[in-house]
Amino acid sequence: MIRYSLHCDKGHDFEGWFSTSADFDGQLASGFLSCPSCGSTSIHKALMAPAVSTARKQEARQQVVMDAVRREAMAKLKEAVQAIRANAEDVGERFPEEARKIHYGEADARGIIGQASLDDVRDLIDEGIEVAPLPVLPDDTH
Repeated sequence: MIRYSLHCDKGHDFEGWFSTSADFDGQLASGFLSCPSCGSTSIHKALMAPAVSTARKQEARQQVVMDAVRREAMAKLKEAVQAIRANAEDVGERFPEEARKIHYGEADARGIIGQASLDDVRDLIDEGIEVAPLPVLPDDTH
């Protein structure tokens, strides 16, 4: 995972976690990335020092204490992701196909989660099918 310091055109600073640099670029280009404070989709990477991973730094990172507001926000986000996972069928790589079947009435309406390429997601959105990325959070076992 790559952590970026981000900021929006309204001056809000926040962090984002991405599997690759291309994942960040793809989410930004598709409009999936927005400021959690104001919803702006005009997002830019902030300058930041590279993180060199050592055993000592990993230990220190695990001991960082979040302030109460961030801890509460993370707990709510984790709770929301858990609720989505608990109430959705994981269709894996069949996600684009199953989403289309549901949208076009060829399958029963239900919540689904799974994997899709950025091109598949764009195609689904172009067809009017609402999809959203499900964040992978620290300590997420899925």
